[in-house]
Amino acid sequence: MKKINVFSGSALPLERSDVDTDQIIPSDWLKRVERTGFGAGLFGEWREDPTFILNDPRYANATILVAGPNFGTGSSREHAVWALTDYGFSAVISARFGDIFFNNSTKAGLVPVVLDAKTVATIQSAAVANPNLIIEVNIESREVSVDELGIKESFPLNDFTRYRFLEGLDDIGITLENEGRITTYENSRAAWLPRLV
Repeated sequence: MKKINVFSGSALPLERSDVDTDQIIPSDWLKRVERTGFGAGLFGEWREDPTFILNDPRYANATILVAGPNFGTGSSREHAVWALTDYGFSAVISARFGDIFFNNSTKAGLVPVVLDAKTVATIQSAAVANPNLIIEVNIESREVSVDELGIKESFPLNDFTRYRFLEGLDDIGITLENEGRITTYENSRAAWLPRLV
């Protein structure tokens, strides 16, 4: 997981609500054993429709998904987050997220940004009108800015999650912050006990 402080990118407006994880990444993709390559399956069934927004070349370089409310509901599959990040998204903005999807995102480097529904709708409409609409996400200050619209809004992000993003720490990285203590403990154990290698 890379360190994230401030980043900006163009927006892709997904004007659909109640998007569940099965729609984000269809179940036939769950047979894969590696964590890469899921971007090709992102919204796989919807992409069969040539008019679906992800097929619009004007949004080919979008890195911030602006979704309707209740994004990422349904099953707890981490693959949904992997598909979004593998495709190139750094953040998803929505009025509400599924709890498990939200937590999975914070552990995999995808920033889930909660803004009020009216602000999200305003950004979506602007992104429909202008595929080059730029959004800035500031983890340090916990703010989202859209200069073109005069929007600067704070978003909730607890201190621990903010720390994870700023330091680029996944669960393994957090564990390894205690590597010295772990090593000291392992070295103090009786020789006949199993050891970490």
